[in-house]
Amino acid sequence: MKPTVSITTIIIGIIIILVGVGVLLFGFPVYNVWQQEMAGKAEMAKAEQNRRILVEEARARLEAEKLNAQAEIERARGMAEAMKIENGTLNSVYNQYLFIRTLEKLADKGNLPQIIYMPSEGLVPVMDVSKTKPKKEE
Repeated sequence: MKPTVSITTIIIGIIIILVGVGVLLFGFPVYNVWQQEMAGKAEMAKAEQNRRILVEEARARLEAEKLNAQAEIERARGMAEAMKIENGTLNSVYNQYLFIRTLEKLADKGNLPQIIYMPSEGLVPVMDVSKTKPKKEE
């Protein structure tokens, strides 16, 4: 016995294949549109998140600047009060001490030439500038 394939089976197979091809021809463009829509939504969400991050960073910088400004104000108040105390109640010996200490700190950093301090009423130090310019010979 030979297996016989009826014409009805062949026609049904061809119809199924044509329907499958039709579904694919219609389905791929719809799928591509849906995929692009989802990619667009993901991109929008990413852009929104990046914008939120930038806004939060800007807020943090603003808060830091405000705190730095407040610290500067407090530092200035402290310095003003210290100057008021130094100028009003401290004697000249302590002022000489502060002057010498400041000069020593600057000299240690290498910002000043060698300093020879001789206490006097005017607080004028004698500076030994070892880097003298050579005299021009005529």
